[in-house]
Amino acid sequence: MSKKNSLSRRKKQYEFDLRREKAEKEKAAKKLQAKKNKMKVDGSGKKKKGAGGFQVGKRKLKTKLTALAKAKAAQAMELDK
Repeated sequence: MSKKNSLSRRKKQYEFDLRREKAEKEKAAKKLQAKKNKMKVDGSGKKKKGAGGFQVGKRKLKTKLTALAKAKAAQAMELDK
């Protein structure tokens, strides 16, 4: 049997990949949590020009919210309650 097709090698590689993915997810979650803790909600009411998306031809396209933007929106909703 070739080295590449060895079952034990494939299993070890699979487990290694799983651990790496889990560590990356945890790192990203920690980073987002740190940003959420650090940010302050600005209630000044100023709005950036063109913040609602951008126009291509006759259609207005909405941009997708990032994880940080969703967190800010959630925090703002909590303060309004």
